[in-house]
Amino acid sequence: MPDGALHVWLIKPLEDWTHWQESAEKVHGIARQQLLDEGQPPRQVADELNELLAGKTVFSDGWGVDRTWLALLFYEANVLQGFKLDSVYSLLGESELEHWNEQRDEVLQLTGMVPHRAGTDALVIQKTLIHLKEPATKLTDKSTIITHKKAK
Repeated sequence: MPDGALHVWLIKPLEDWTHWQESAEKVHGIARQQLLDEGQPPRQVADELNELLAGKTVFSDGWGVDRTWLALLFYEANVLQGFKLDSVYSLLGESELEHWNEQRDEVLQLTGMVPHRAGTDALVIQKTLIHLKEPATKLTDKSTIITHKKAK
């Protein structure tokens, strides 16, 4: 978010969401059982995303994969997506594109953030973009993390 806030949701898989990779579970550190126990219904997450991002464009460095999952979320929730998803690379010039990966690695080193959780990855993208566009800006790992939890 422009204010540096990071919003995080776990999504409860629907019964027909049977595709699961143990390798991905290890990389992301989220077990399917955790999603079943702690995840929120897709409709609730879709509604909250629309409320938070209404009319905005959000950026991803994994646009193809993220777009597919986002489309599935909104389809299954029976909700129209009220924001646009675009590639972060569309914001970069040729020279910036060439240096993206090294700048991302430097951001990870400077902030101590660990990749492969959607929220952290979003923050890394934001900080890498800032690091590329405004190199004098001091980077920290301090952000407001807003975890949207399942109502009990």
